[in-house]
This record gives sequence, structure tokens and C-alpha cells, in this order.
Amino acid sequence: MLPFLAGVLVFTGPVSSGFLSVPHAVAATQSSAVTYKLTKQSETMVTSGVRQLTYAWVPSKSSIPTEVLHVLQVDLKNPYVQLNAMGGPQGSVTGKQSVGAMTKETEAVAGINGDVFRTASSTEGVPMGAQITSGQLLVSTEQLQGMYAFGVTKDGQPIIDNFVFAGTVTAVDKGVSYPLTGVNKSAYRTEPDKGYSHVNALYLYTSAWTASERPANSSTTPNEALVVDGIVTEVAERGAIATPIPENGFVLRGHYGKDSGNFVASLAVGDRINADYSLTAKSGKTYNPADFQMMVSGHTLLMDQGAPVSFTRDVNGLSGYADRARTAVGFSKDGSTAYMLTVEENGGRKGVTLKELQQMLKELGVWKAVNLDGGGSTTMVTRPLGDFQTKLTHPTSYGTTQRLVTNGIGVYTTAPQGSLKGIAASGPETLFIGQQAAYSLKAYDTYYNPIDPTGLTPAWSIDKQLGSFANGMFQAAKAGTATVSVKSGNASDSLKLEIVGEAQIDKLIVEPSSTLLKPGATINVPVKAQLTDGRLLSVPASSVSWEFKGFTAAVQDGKLTIDKVQNNIAAGYAIARYDGFGAVAVLASGTEQMLEDFEAATYNVSFSGTPVETAGSAAIATGITGRESSKVLTMDYDFTVGTGKRYANAVLNDGKGIAIKGSPSAISIDVMGDGGMHWLRAEFINGDGKPAYATIADQVDWTGWKNIRFDLAQAGLKGEAKLVKLYLVNQEQDQDERSMLGQMAFDNLVLQYPPGQIAVAQPTIVMTVGKKQATVDGKSVTLPGAPFIQKGTNTNYLPLRFVGDTLGAQVVWDNKAKRVTVLRGDKMLELWVGKDTMTVNGVRQSMPVAPLLIKGSVYVPVRLVSETLGQKVDWVNKTQTITIR
Repeated sequence: MLPFLAGVLVFTGPVSSGFLSVPHAVAATQSSAVTYKLTKQSETMVTSGVRQLTYAWVPSKSSIPTEVLHVLQVDLKNPYVQLNAMGGPQGSVTGKQSVGAMTKETEAVAGINGDVFRTASSTEGVPMGAQITSGQLLVSTEQLQGMYAFGVTKDGQPIIDNFVFAGTVTAVDKGVSYPLTGVNKSAYRTEPDKGYSHVNALYLYTSAWTASERPANSSTTPNEALVVDGIVTEVAERGAIATPIPENGFVLRGHYGKDSGNFVASLAVGDRINADYSLTAKSGKTYNPADFQMMVSGHTLLMDQGAPVSFTRDVNGLSGYADRARTAVGFSKDGSTAYMLTVEENGGRKGVTLKELQQMLKELGVWKAVNLDGGGSTTMVTRPLGDFQTKLTHPTSYGTTQRLVTNGIGVYTTAPQGSLKGIAASGPETLFIGQQAAYSLKAYDTYYNPIDPTGLTPAWSIDKQLGSFANGMFQAAKAGTATVSVKSGNASDSLKLEIVGEAQIDKLIVEPSSTLLKPGATINVPVKAQLTDGRLLSVPASSVSWEFKGFTAAVQDGKLTIDKVQNNIAAGYAIARYDGFGAVAVLASGTEQMLEDFEAATYNVSFSGTPVETAGSAAIATGITGRESSKVLTMDYDFTVGTGKRYANAVLNDGKGIAIKGSPSAISIDVMGDGGMHWLRAEFINGDGKPAYATIADQVDWTGWKNIRFDLAQAGLKGEAKLVKLYLVNQEQDQDERSMLGQMAFDNLVLQYPPGQIAVAQPTIVMTVGKKQATVDGKSVTLPGAPFIQKGTNTNYLPLRFVGDTLGAQVVWDNKAKRVTVLRGDKMLELWVGKDTMTVNGVRQSMPVAPLLIKGSVYVPVRLVSETLGQKVDWVNKTQTITIR
């Protein structure tokens, strides 16, 4: 157990170097402890009785990222507030949808994702635990150990417990009964016996089950009876009933040849059927499902009696000991308040371990809590004050994309329309310099629900001159924080505005669609900024300025079009700059060659899977969406059977592959993604017969066609290589985050050939402290200033321009910014006089000492700069000699 000290959790331990991401619990050095503190950042109303709060999980060590916790605090005693379970479209338990879609469909004012669902063994996506919506049991529990659920009774009392389902089906006229095992359940393996759920078991399926089978992969042949208004209307042996289940009916499914199947077969059309079932809590109390307003199951218990508890289930499958996005629900000691919460995972924010989540809950004062589905499923949506629709509260693991999930918990208001209470300023709260944004006036009533603001005339203002307003449009002009205010009559509101500045940027990222330096070429150049607080934001094209070295070009709407290229240059540099902070895309002249567009392919394409249970197919096909009139390579995959890491391979030319001529530096490829989140790779065979591999995409997080460029340097191709496979990897960790079934397609594989490696000078420079005379490759030269050792820091300084010029680098001085830019090979180094930070290819790094400006020359720490540029530095203390080689 981890120690708890004065309400603040202390984490200690060695740093992990395994595959799992390093959790905060071990992110500190072995000799130091890290404490965390929960600090409230903001609070707003969603509706009467519902508050939305944001907290920072602040570490005592600044080198560890600050995580963010979002909380919906629900007053269960408020007469106008209700919680309910949300599910698939039109109430389907087998159809998944996003939390945002759920709230829109059911008119919820807020919501979070709910239960875990089994993607590895079924295609239905049914909740693993119980789901009760508006007093109706839509899905029963499974025979699993340690699964806890959150429910609210009809009289508004919250409950978290481990529930067990029990039921009986009775043929009233015959006086015969049979035990009912479950309602609307997928096939699964029971615990602890690892039995097959549907063997000799009787299940009930309602119209909420919309999947084509009842269920898939059950390993049993069914006998079924359709019951409508309590009367058997149809019986089928050794097969499923094809008649759709009406809302006032259900299907009884038994196992053909077994007792459960014999019970179903004994039924006759016209028989009266009675189905009774209940949920029994671990506490011993038995409930009729109608006793509940709602219920959503989760996973392990997290809190009980205000304290963290031992996990009631194995949490390794949830990456419980690694940093991930988290979702949980709990309630206060007096049962009057429910807490629905999520922890972000995006960009530099990696989320938290379940141990940390428990401590967050403790500091919030949560009495009892259960963990819900997390990772990529973690989603919260809320209705901003004055708005009529819910919006994503914070980024998901995929940015703005919401994962399709099995169910969620929705927050609803039943308040009548009240009178005007106030107005709300609506608009973006984070902007970049140069960005334009629209702000609008919203209005809300005495129950904090939106009302039509027609007739209200807004007057906008800002308390700091960071930009200008005109008719609700704001143009950001400089970095800083300010308050945007709006007035209408006697009502007013404000919101905090942040305009991102250079000091907040940890990393600037340019992701060019091509690195070929060719006149007339158009390259997509999206720019992203990762901030020091971990946020990863797209920088608007209008906020980015560009500088070009070695060529001329124009950039419009994020597309760079090359005009002229200087003769005989090894590389061109496209420098994206935001508020003085720069990142570079290194371009090199070369050629492109189509490797394969599949239009005239005559070789065989086949599928292979690992392990052998992995199923699928691969073919060259036409009629694929988005490429209807052309031929493409398609691959269908099925990971539903088997365990461990799994591979789906589209094998080209019976494994002999497609020949690659010469030594290309990259391949661009059109890929139709399915959002399955698998790792996409390519396998090559080198000229020496050995395999080589390259990553196309870390995860397939998109749907539809997308052009991707991937570097071949990572594969280390040698000789006349061949492309033999395009394949997906379903890694063993976090398999519940990925689709088990899907289809990918590939088209237009284009090889990109540079002129070769970007050549850089590799001279040997020998200098002596205090002397202007030096040698370059043995030849005597005179320095503009002698190297010296700075007192107090024991750091060797030398003139940057001399070293840069000697190493064949371009050195550019910006006198206004006091910034020097060094371009050499595939690196861009930027330093500022008097600042102890530098950037290397857009990544901010600390320096032990700052550059100095002496008599018009910039002096820099010799070892740091030289080694950053890829050189080696030797120091001989006896002779005070510096050698760069």
C-alpha cells in the first residue's frame, strides 16, 4: 500500500523502463518523494443542482506534468435533477455511439461514458455489467467476480454495490419453471470457472437487442420462443426466430439438446409465460430492477467509507498501474451528492494511475466510488451556460474525436422555464496571436437553463489591450491573459481569455506531407504546439509566419507551394514561427516514383494472421468508398478469437513482394482508416534477405481516406529491397481500446527519392583557451575572439559564428529578438542571448548557462552547442585545449 500523509499522496519508487508508460507514481528519482495537491481552477453551473468543476492535480516537482480532473457535482436532492443510463441509438444495447450523440438523442445536459464492454470476444459491444434505464433492466449482470455498479433508486438514493442477477421463467399453464441466467447478454467466459456463458443456460432478449445474432460466438445452437404480451407466439428448434422482437415482447433462448433448450422446446403457441428477475447486492438486499431509476456498471470498486480500497478486480487489463485517462462515479457520505468525473489524456497530459485516481476522490470527499471505462473511452460532455447543446468538455485521447461506447450516465433537468436570470459570454477561451474568433451572447433562466437571447443587445469589452473587438469578432494581437466582458442592460458576464505566447510553448511541431524540394510542389504543413502544461493544440495557419532558406515559396491556408529552388543546395529549410518560437521542416530535392497504384497489378494478394485464430482477407478490389472507380488493396481483419498480440497481414505477391528501386527516403501512401486504433506498419525484405520494418501510423485514429508519408530511415533499407506486407498490430496492452473487426484499404504508394544524405562538413577544429589562433584540419586560422572559461560556471565559451561557419552551418542573427538560428544538416538550433533555454528542431531544452553577446559576437557553451549539432568535443585541461571533431 502507498502511504497517505496529511491528505496528500506521496509516491516513491524506481523509474520503470518497460513497455508501459511511466506512471506518476514512479516518475520521480529514487531518492525523492513527490506529493500532489488538488487545486480548483474553475466552477460553473450546468443547470439547477449541477455544477461543473475543474481541478489541477499539481505535483511538487515541476518536471512532472500537471494533470487535469473534471467533475460534475450533482445534487441528488434537487427536485429538478435526474440521472439516467444512456445507451446506443434508439436504446439499442448492441449499438454503440459517442457520449455526445447519446446526450443529444436523449436531451441530457451533461454526460460521461459508462461501463466497460468486451471487444475481444464479441462484436456486439454490450455492457459487461447491468444497465437500468428509466426503471427498466436492459442488460443484466454477468457471472464475474468483483464487478461493481452505480445506481440511483426511484427515491433518489445512490448505491454502489456488487450485484448478482437471478430470475425464473414460468410456463403458467404447465406449472413448469426454469432458471433465467440473464437478459440481453453477449457470450462470455464466466468466473472463476472459465465456463461458457450460454451452455445449458436460458436467456431473455428484448427489442433493445438489435444485433443480427443472439448472441455471436456462443458455441451453442439455440432453441427459441417468441413471447408477445406474455403469450408464446412462435417456437423454433435448432435455430433462431427470424421475426423481429416487438417492444411488448421478448425471445427466450435455450441451448438445443440441453435442459434449457428442452424447456423452450416444450413451450407451445398460446402458452402464458411469466418472467421474474431481481438483483441481489453483496450487502444481501434484493431489489426489483424497477426499484431503480438507473444503473450503470463499472469495474473495480475504488472508494468505500471515504477511503481508497483494494481493487476488487484485476486492473492490469485497464492499465491500472500506468497513466491513462480515467472515468469514475461516486457519491457523498450523506448520499445527497453524486460525483461524475474524468481525467484528461491528450498531448503531454498522460492521465493518472488508479491509485492516483483514488487519492483524487479522497481529496474531493467522495465516500464511495467505482471505476468506469477509461483510456480512449473517457469522455465528458456538458452544456455550457446559456447554450442549448452539449459540447465536449475536454479533449479525449484522440483529440476532438469521441470513441463509440456502449453506454453512459446522463444528467437531465425537469425544471420549468424560468425568468431571465443572467447572460453568458460564449466563445473560445484559448487563442493564438493573429487568430480571429467570434463571441456571442447567451442567456439563461432562474434554473440555469438556456433561453432565447433575442432582443438583448451585447456590448463587448476586454480589460487588457491584447486585441480588438468589432461586432463580436475579436482579433488576437499579442500574448497574455485578459477578461472578456459583455453587458446587456443591467446584466453582465465575463470569461477568461488566454492568448498563447512563446513562453508557454514546450514544443512546436511541423508535420509536412512531403519533404521533397521541387519547384511547383504543394505540401501540407500543419503546425501543432504542445504547451508546458501538456496541452496539444493546433496552431491556426493565420497565426504562423514562415521563413525559407534555400528556396522561395508561399504558404496559404496551411499549404506550402514551392516557387524557385537555389542551385546546388543540399537542403532547404521551411521555418514555421509562432511568436518567435520556431520549428523546421527540412526539405531536399529529389524525385518521386509510383511504386504501386494497383490498377495494373497482376500478382497475387493474400491474407495471413498471427496467431492462427486471426481471420481476415486481402484483395485488390474496386467500388471502395472514396475510390469507387479505381482499384485499391483492401484488407478485412477479425481479431475476435485468440489471445495476446495479434497481427493482420496483407501479403503482396505471395510474400515475394514489390521491388523498390534505388534508395528512397520515404513513401507516401493513401490509407482508408476505420478508426480501429491499431498500429499500422510495413514490412520489407532487404537485398541481403533480412526483414526490415517501418511504422506508417502509430494508431489508425481516422476514418476515410488520408495521405500519409512515412520515413524509410527507420527501416534501414539496404540494397534492392522489396515491400512484402502492409499489416496491422493489435498490441496486447489496452486491447479493449481497439476494434476487433474492421477494414482497411491502401492506394497510390509513391516512393520519394532525395539526392542522398544531407552532406555536412566534418572538420577537426583545435582551439586553446585565451588564444585567437586555432587550426581547422591542421590549417592555421584566426578567431574573431578567443575562447574563454566563464568564472563561476567553469564553462568553455567560444564564438558561435566561427564554429558554425567552419561546420558548414547557416548562422542567422536576429538583432531585435537577440536570437541566433543555426541550420545544419537536418537540425535547427536556436539560442537567445541571456536566456538559459534553447530549441532543437522545435523542442525547448534547458541550458546550464546562457549565450553571451561580447563586442558584437555571440559566444556559446562549446560542448553543448557542438554536441547538439552532432559533433564530438574533447577537452584537455592541462593544455586548455578544445578539439571539435
